[in-house]
Amino acid sequence: MTNLPSRNSSRIRPDVQAMHAYAVQDSSGMVKLDAMENPHRLPLALQQKLGQRLGAVALNRYPGERVNDLRCALAGYAQLPEGFDLMLGNGSDELISLLALACAVPPSAANGYKNASLLAPVPGFVMYAMSAQLQGLAFHGVPLATDFELDERAMLEAIAIHRPAITYLAYPNNPTANLWDDAVLERIILAVGEYAGLVVIDEAYQPFSSKSYIDRLARHRHVLLLRTLSKFGLAGVRLGYLMGRRELMAEIDKVRPPYNVSVLNCECALFALENSEVFAAQALDLRAQRAIIFQALSDLPGVRAYPSEANMILLRVPAADKTFEGMKLRKVLVKNVSTMHPLLSNCLRLTVGTADENRKMLAALKESL
Repeated sequence: MTNLPSRNSSRIRPDVQAMHAYAVQDSSGMVKLDAMENPHRLPLALQQKLGQRLGAVALNRYPGERVNDLRCALAGYAQLPEGFDLMLGNGSDELISLLALACAVPPSAANGYKNASLLAPVPGFVMYAMSAQLQGLAFHGVPLATDFELDERAMLEAIAIHRPAITYLAYPNNPTANLWDDAVLERIILAVGEYAGLVVIDEAYQPFSSKSYIDRLARHRHVLLLRTLSKFGLAGVRLGYLMGRRELMAEIDKVRPPYNVSVLNCECALFALENSEVFAAQALDLRAQRAIIFQALSDLPGVRAYPSEANMILLRVPAADKTFEGMKLRKVLVKNVSTMHPLLSNCLRLTVGTADENRKMLAALKESL
């Protein structure tokens, strides 16, 4: 019996066995500023209303028309252009996986296509590369410039060589929190369009950004816009949505599992959209707190804080490991991203929290430098 686990594991793909699972840090008893969550909970009165509403949901039935109600509500909220449609996912992570699945072409296919690949600037969101690996696709990471801007020449060269099925452009980017130059972004999009590839603009942090691509979406038939309600304030609900031309979305939707979004997800999201002014006020508060933190960080000797368009701030410190552990000892949990990519050497990523959480974070940081 002692050999049973190894015999069983031999049935798991070798590349999966070699992977590292997505790590979630233990945050028990901590000021949790490591995952870009909205720190604000619903006001008590809304908690009670939502509880009553969820209690009336028909949990004995599969999700039905309520899903379409949510799709319509999100289309209105996002101001989706005419002729476009959207698809729901269990968080944007699922949608990223489904996109890879929809575009995967095996090398043995007899239809003249090469095996598909994915491309994105790095450092960036880890799920882009992970989704490629799990579908057996190549992933091409193009390093950012030293100022965390897109390296236009390198991006265009990589696109010309690899002709990726999907090019991801996070807007703002994670973990650098910056937006891309509009002219550079447009030239990259046009280059992908020349060979009928897809571009996915990932706007996970749109509630905290000064710009969105939604007003430019109708210019291109090959651009998809990805958003999530996690940063909006519903990280626990797990709901993302993908927007694009109706005919393109109809093809991608074929790989979506039936009933992938629960009735509880739907009802929570609909409730939140009906009370969107509450979440808009929370986002406004977090943007104000972001400015306060950025100024405080900029005044610390030996610390470099990078401008942010998201609900996080990237900073470089003299010794990231020492500072991270020191903050953890002081019960403040942030994200140590220093080993994610050479460009992130000695970098930490801080989520913007409440005013009280941010004061505790700054105090812990000062004591840990």
